[in-house]
Amino acid sequence: MNNLTIKQLRYFETLARTAHFGRAAEACAISQPALSMQIKDLERELGAVLFERGARQLKLTQFGVEAVERARAILRSVEDLGDLARASRERMVGRLRIGIIPTVAPYLLPAVIGDLTGAHPELDINIRETTTSKLIQELHEGRLDTAILALPISEVSLAEKPLFSESFVLVRPAAQARDPLPDFQALREMRLLLLEEGHCFRDQALSFCNLQTVAPREVLDASSLSTLVQMVAAGIGVTLIPEMAVPVETRCGSVCIARFAEPQPSRTIGMVWRKTSPLAPQLTEISDLVRSAAAKFYQKDPISP
Repeated sequence: MNNLTIKQLRYFETLARTAHFGRAAEACAISQPALSMQIKDLERELGAVLFERGARQLKLTQFGVEAVERARAILRSVEDLGDLARASRERMVGRLRIGIIPTVAPYLLPAVIGDLTGAHPELDINIRETTTSKLIQELHEGRLDTAILALPISEVSLAEKPLFSESFVLVRPAAQARDPLPDFQALREMRLLLLEEGHCFRDQALSFCNLQTVAPREVLDASSLSTLVQMVAAGIGVTLIPEMAVPVETRCGSVCIARFAEPQPSRTIGMVWRKTSPLAPQLTEISDLVRSAAAKFYQKDPISP
């Protein structure tokens, strides 16, 4: 098997992950026929079939399931070799792949990216915005260098660096500005608007309200905080949003916010990366820069290192 290439393994891993030739070809920036040919060449070189190809379904064979894990391990090692080379240089250069959750990205990134590019102009920063579970998976697979998300993650293979903490606030229609702040029981009986399944902020809001599940009539789901706030402005219900989102999401003037009494509901935002990453020292330095940017954003002291 002297003709195996890293490019073929990348194509194979992408196709296994997407289970779709068109999406995989787009992700790999090649044509679908070229991708198909590369996969066939790989199967010919291995002497085994990697995929079951049906009219409407593409799935890994048993050999393919085992092979893709080996391919991912090889690709992680290749990425680590590149990271090791980058880590050996005096300056931070090259690609830096940062993942970030959607309830942080629109509010923190403008402050962070400006400071980061100013301090390290030779970095090529790639941003990936998605949910926590996908960020963790992509960190493990070596497709991200680091991620900014809510802690704790409690993954033994990942290093965690707290950056700052922030409170949650209640968003209500503007007409309710003078209404008393609802207690926990009253909040549970309101029509609570939440992010859709998969967002960690949804779970945090449910936990604060002491709700394990909610009946369909009691909750309406949305894909973004902006949508939630617009639904509140329309009088559909109430919602919780993180403090960092308040300046952006409440500009419409049709909603009001209320802060809960102590102890306020809150979350800790931090950076995580693989403990084995050769870039760990550089990522620690970057986390300090992100913490400082957040401190200016909030005009308060960040979490101490």
